[in-house]
Amino acid sequence: MKRVVISGVGAVSPLGGDVPSLVGGIEEGKSAVRYMEGWDRYVGLRSLVAAPAELKNEKAIPRKSRRSMGRMSVFAVQATEQALADAEVGREVLSSDRIGCIIGSTMGSAESLCEAFETMLPERDLSKLTAMKFFQCVSHTAAMNVAQYLGITGYVMATSAACASSLQAIGAGYDLVRMGKQDLVLCGGSEELHPTVTASFDILFATSTGYNDDPQRTPRPFDAERDGLVVGEGCGMVVLEEYERALERGAKTYGEIIGYHTGGSGDHVTQSNRESIVRCIGAALSSAGISAAEVDYINAHGTATRHGDEVEAQAIREVFGDAVPVSSLKGYFGHTLGASGALELIASLAMMEKGVIYPTLNLETVDEGCKGIRHVMRPLRSEIGVLMKNCFAFGGINAALVCRRLER
Repeated sequence: MKRVVISGVGAVSPLGGDVPSLVGGIEEGKSAVRYMEGWDRYVGLRSLVAAPAELKNEKAIPRKSRRSMGRMSVFAVQATEQALADAEVGREVLSSDRIGCIIGSTMGSAESLCEAFETMLPERDLSKLTAMKFFQCVSHTAAMNVAQYLGITGYVMATSAACASSLQAIGAGYDLVRMGKQDLVLCGGSEELHPTVTASFDILFATSTGYNDDPQRTPRPFDAERDGLVVGEGCGMVVLEEYERALERGAKTYGEIIGYHTGGSGDHVTQSNRESIVRCIGAALSSAGISAAEVDYINAHGTATRHGDEVEAQAIREVFGDAVPVSSLKGYFGHTLGASGALELIASLAMMEKGVIYPTLNLETVDEGCKGIRHVMRPLRSEIGVLMKNCFAFGGINAALVCRRLER
């Protein structure tokens, strides 16, 4: 099997339109969560907070390409262009069938889906829909639009597994490169914010509802006063590249992917399952050929739901005990769903580079059910040689990725 490195990163997040804004906002302890004006007109919506990203400079994308893009696809194009520039990969090489694109999301553009139904349903008049609206709504809209915009002819795939989507995308790209099927793959996830997206969690009593008047105090991963997740939006993209190829062209590398696993719980459609998470983490460690003692940092899924945080903490405790520092980044920019794995991995790679672990924002008192692991509650200076990124999605879909600081 070939070695796989991360040679470029790009991000659009609630903290800003690039990677420095993402990392800098976390370093400064910023929260991008705010009260959403106008959401109170949705009858029955209890959670009125979210973490929006700013949509800007979208007209830099030519209209011919942009007309099939919803908000999430614009984010994806922008983050991908950043990642390519960071990796110093020119567009002229992207037409090779040895270069692919895998972008995950929960669904297509939520705003476009709502617009389509609101336009069509009153009179059931399909003639009112534009020809391009369909392409904004399809579940593979981000992957499709990025690939078309960049002229990519290699593997084009879309992983759709809710909160595990972008980590699955990166895992799939890792497999393609290490098996020699692609030399370079653009991987990540994109998501967009809409009140109906928050509502889908609100209906399940999974959202934060008690901090509408104090939005920056939520979400609160692992905290005794947590009351649910807060939805965010954006896109995270990474360039995965075969090691020798990256070395030959003198590319900067952020880390080497050495292990990955994804698997289902087969247990419950909404409730996390400790045993299946333990299996997933164990399989990722096994594929990396390392022991739990060799992991220096765990970037938790940590959504701030009552059940999810407790089960994840139990699973981490069972595998790692209290030896490994653990933090969640969702207190800074909410749960970006299909983009969360990629955005949080990018921030974790920055920690690896800087030798510092960013704390879980809003974690003040560790909940009794989340004790027994080493929570990071203030910035921690620590060398990170190996990190693990976790993502656990509705439907019992678990994913874990292991990266190490590059060893030549």
